[in-house]
Amino acid sequence: MANKNSTKRLKIVNDPIYGFISFEFPFLFEIIEHPYFQRLRRIQQLGLTHLVYPGAVHNRFAHAIGATYLMGKAIRSLRLKDVKISDEEYEAACIAILLHDVGHAPYSHTLENTLLESVDHEELSLMIMKLLNEEFNGKLSLAIEIFMNRYPRKFLNQLISSQLDVDRLDYLKRDSFYSGVSEGVVSSERIIKMLSVVDDNLVVDEKGIYSIEKFIVARRLMYWQVYLHKTVLSAEHLLVTILKRAKKLAKEKVDLFCSPSLEVFLYNKLNRETFTTDSKYLKHFLNLDDLDVMGAIKVWQSNRDPILSYLCRALIERKLFKVKIAKHTFESELVSTIKNEIKNVYGEEWIEYLLIQGKVRNNAYDHTDKHIFVNMKDGSLLDFPQAADNLNISSLSEPVEKNFICYPKSFDID
Repeated sequence: MANKNSTKRLKIVNDPIYGFISFEFPFLFEIIEHPYFQRLRRIQQLGLTHLVYPGAVHNRFAHAIGATYLMGKAIRSLRLKDVKISDEEYEAACIAILLHDVGHAPYSHTLENTLLESVDHEELSLMIMKLLNEEFNGKLSLAIEIFMNRYPRKFLNQLISSQLDVDRLDYLKRDSFYSGVSEGVVSSERIIKMLSVVDDNLVVDEKGIYSIEKFIVARRLMYWQVYLHKTVLSAEHLLVTILKRAKKLAKEKVDLFCSPSLEVFLYNKLNRETFTTDSKYLKHFLNLDDLDVMGAIKVWQSNRDPILSYLCRALIERKLFKVKIAKHTFESELVSTIKNEIKNVYGEEWIEYLLIQGKVRNNAYDHTDKHIFVNMKDGSLLDFPQAADNLNISSLSEPVEKNFICYPKSFDID
C-alpha cells in the first residue's frame, strides 16, 4: 500500500507543452483539487474549434496550469534581476493566474453573455475567488488585490492581464500545439527572460524586441487562422443561436430537457442585479459546463419545435451554415434574397435563426490600451511600435474589422 503522505509529496504535472512541471506552494494544489477548479476540465479552451481543427480539444484546466507555470518562471526571472518579490507576493500572483479563467461559461468565449448577460468571465472569476477566499479563511486576499489591480506593485497585475502577460504566452503556444497551426508558436521562455520592472511597471528589455515582434505577428495570424476562422464562426454562432431559441421556448413555458442548473439559466431572466445579489445563482453557474449544454442539444434534436430540432441536428451532424466574410458590408440585396429564400422554404419565424450576421475584430496590438513598453539601452521607455524596426508592426497596431454572414448551404446564393 502506498504511503498515505506520498500524494502530498508528488507535486508534479506532466504537461505536453512544458514537460514535467511543479509548483512551489502546496496551497496551489488545494485550489487545483477544489471542485470549482476541477470544473475547468469540462470547459473547452477553444469552444467548437475542434470542428475545424480536430486536435483542438484541450480544456481551460490545462491552460490555467500552464499559465501558472509561466508565472513562476517570470517571477523567478525577475528576482534574478534584483526585483524584490516576497514569497507572499509570489504565491498570490500564482493563485491569481491559476484562477483567472475559473469564471468561464460552457464553451468558453462562445457562450459568454449568452446564458448570462452583462456579466463577463473576469467578473465571474472574481466572484468565485471571493467565495474561495471565504472557504479558505482569507488566504486568497492578496491574490484578489493583485487580480483587481488594487495592489501597489502594478507589474504583478500586468503579468496576469496586459498585452504581454503569461495568459497570452500560454494560450498562444498551447492553442498552436493542439490545433496544429504552427504560426502561433512563440518563444515564451525567451520573452520571459527579457522582462524587467521599471517604476513598478512591466517592461521588455530592448534586446527582446524581435521576440515581441514575433509574438504580435503570431497573435494576428492565430486570430485569422484559428479563433476567427470562418467555419469556427459558423459553428459557434450556431451554438449561440440554439441557446437563443431554447431561451425563447423557455420563456413561452415550453418544457425542455435540461440539467437542473441549465434550467435555471434558461427559465429565469437573470439580470446583473439578480445574479450578483443572490448567491444561489453563482452556485448553479458553478455546476454548469460543456456537458450540460451538449447533453441538452443531443436530446433537443428530437424536440417537437422544428426550429430547435433543425439547429441542433445541424450542429451535432456538423451540417454547418455557409459563411461569407468580407471587409465591406454585405449588400442589402443579398440579405433580402436570403431572407426571402428562408421565408419561402421554412416560414418568416425562421429568418432570425437561419440568417446570422455580425462583425469580427482582430487587433494584435492595441495602442489605446495597456502598452508594451520597451526599456531602451539609453534608459528611455518607448511604446513597442515606436521601438520596433519592422514597418509592418505599426500596421498591426491598427484593428481590422470584417463582416460575416451565415445561412444554410442548401440555399445556392452567390
